[in-house]
Amino acid sequence: MSHKAGFVNIIGYPNVGKSTLMNALVGEKLSIITSKAQTTRHRIMGIVNGDDFQIVYSDTPGIIKNPSYKMHEFMNQYIETALLDADVMLLIHESGQQFMEEEIINRIKKSAVPVVVIINKIDLTSQEHVVTEMNQWKSKLPEAEIIPVSALRAFNIPKVFDVILDLLPENPPFFPKDELTDRSVRFFVSEIIREKVFLNYRKEIPYSVEVIVDEYKEEPKLVRISTTVYVERESQKAIILGHMGKSIKKVGTEARKDIEEFIGSKVFLEITVKVNKDWREKENMLKRFGYDH
Repeated sequence: MSHKAGFVNIIGYPNVGKSTLMNALVGEKLSIITSKAQTTRHRIMGIVNGDDFQIVYSDTPGIIKNPSYKMHEFMNQYIETALLDADVMLLIHESGQQFMEEEIINRIKKSAVPVVVIINKIDLTSQEHVVTEMNQWKSKLPEAEIIPVSALRAFNIPKVFDVILDLLPENPPFFPKDELTDRSVRFFVSEIIREKVFLNYRKEIPYSVEVIVDEYKEEPKLVRISTTVYVERESQKAIILGHMGKSIKKVGTEARKDIEEFIGSKVFLEITVKVNKDWREKENMLKRFGYDH
């Protein structure tokens, strides 16, 4: 029996639903989902296996037109890699937005990689407008499959899966069939905590935060996890902690519940907050935070 396998890379602007789409396709919550843009900072793989196929989905950070920090440059490098190593490219676009990246469209045209354009959030617009957008994309990428979806409501997700499976090349599996992702448990613990920061704080605070898991120790009845939340300023540290530490305790409580559900074990979670000035501009700190993964 022949076997299909390949890398399906998801690209698009920030906050268009890339993470929601990948989580829907994988059936697991692997990428951060919030209403804020630029929540995904790393390239995260989710693996879906069948008897005769393996799909390796890859969620990437949103395309940042004018990088403000060295961190943004690292994030854009993930997109560059995704354009080079895809077997199938998913270009996700939010209905009603304009896609101005002509360079990316031209590179897709010149490559031999099959592309699927996903028009997302169609539940927020009219059918007539969606049809117009489908025609516009067909004129830009005549060889592409154009699929309107609502990733949040799982509308047309089976259609996306069927199209991807049809486009996959014949290959043996790239990963063991029981693996769900290429990332470690420590990585997802840090992402869960970072998600809670995005949900509980406003303005610039979440964007100035990074999380490191310092210790992950499995004991007979629980897992002890020590983490550090890094910020760039003392004033940000004070906001993260909150009055008498109430804010960070709320983050810790919410994160612990999700981590327990994710790993299937009781968790003792410790969070320390530290300042590392301008870490988003420091290459050594970015590499420590895993931006050269």
